[in-house]
Amino acid sequence: MKILHVITGLNTGGAEAVLFSLVSEQRDQSPVVISLTSLGNIGKNLIDTGVPVVALGLKFYNFPLIIYKLYKLIRQHNPTIVQTWLYHADFVGGLSARLARVRFIVWGIRTTELRKDSYLTAILRKVLALLSYSIPHKIIINSERGMERHIRLGYDTSKMTVVPNGFNIQKANVGSNLIDDLKKTLAINSNDFVIGCVGRLSQVKGQDVFIKSAGVILHSFPNIKFLMVGRGLVYDNPDVMSLIKETGSTDNFILLGERPDIPVCLKAMDVFCVPSRSEGFPNTLGEAMLAGLPCVSTDAGDASIIGGEDVCIANVNDFQDLAKKLLEIVNKSDEERQLIGQRLSNRIINEYSLEAMVIRFQDVYDNL
Repeated sequence: MKILHVITGLNTGGAEAVLFSLVSEQRDQSPVVISLTSLGNIGKNLIDTGVPVVALGLKFYNFPLIIYKLYKLIRQHNPTIVQTWLYHADFVGGLSARLARVRFIVWGIRTTELRKDSYLTAILRKVLALLSYSIPHKIIINSERGMERHIRLGYDTSKMTVVPNGFNIQKANVGSNLIDDLKKTLAINSNDFVIGCVGRLSQVKGQDVFIKSAGVILHSFPNIKFLMVGRGLVYDNPDVMSLIKETGSTDNFILLGERPDIPVCLKAMDVFCVPSRSEGFPNTLGEAMLAGLPCVSTDAGDASIIGGEDVCIANVNDFQDLAKKLLEIVNKSDEERQLIGQRLSNRIINEYSLEAMVIRFQDVYDNL
């Protein structure tokens, strides 16, 4: 069995990270990865591990040419299965694979709701719902909420299956020296309390909700620090700084931008927050749980399913409720927070390991 993966892009993100983890375990199936756009950080990492990666440089004006190039690449590699990731890759990769007469096509869906201004993607999603009856042989979705949403959109229910994301348990093992160095660099003292979030700056990810909830918390705990990690979360971003200035406590915020050492950043936090308006399977929540952090999340995607009874769930797009849930964790004792974090870490290890995810993907392929 030979598998060829087609993804929209390979910059740092949840789908891209899962693809990297999966391909790393598929060496015996000679995996090939094709990015419709750029190589990105994940693409470079894949190449470093010996996986063939091709970036096609898709633009609006060269769409027909990219379909032809992808068709030629698929014919060249002659895979048993073409696995696509994200809507644009489902469309372009699905059409190209069908033209190339690939034996099996598997779509990958990793979204529940779209941004408010995603008009073209919303149209594409409706087109994909119609094509789901003729192009893919199977549709893998990473969350229960995502599957429910796409059933309502009209996707072929008979082809859909949920495969939750998996986590590399070893990545949670971070040297104490790395944590100490980061805290020293960020001027985080041993008696500081840090609430953090991780994710690229986006309306969907809800960093504005996080900042507003921080403003509420600072009225009761003026010394708490808020650590924000992700692409676009930098001090020279005027939109971010405008929101932070509204809290009246700019010195309480630490903006790190995009980082390669997320496990180390998580260990610098005391509480983790997912403020998203929409998620499929929130990867950052699973990573924070694995790191042993008590977590608060909005009711986005499968957050409540992943976290079980130990993750506090707040209403979506409600900064007051998010602040309330965060304060519930802040007001607990160190021992209580530690016990919660340990239970959450065990939950990821027992139910959402990388090995379990790989087995579930392989079961889909084998059943085809």
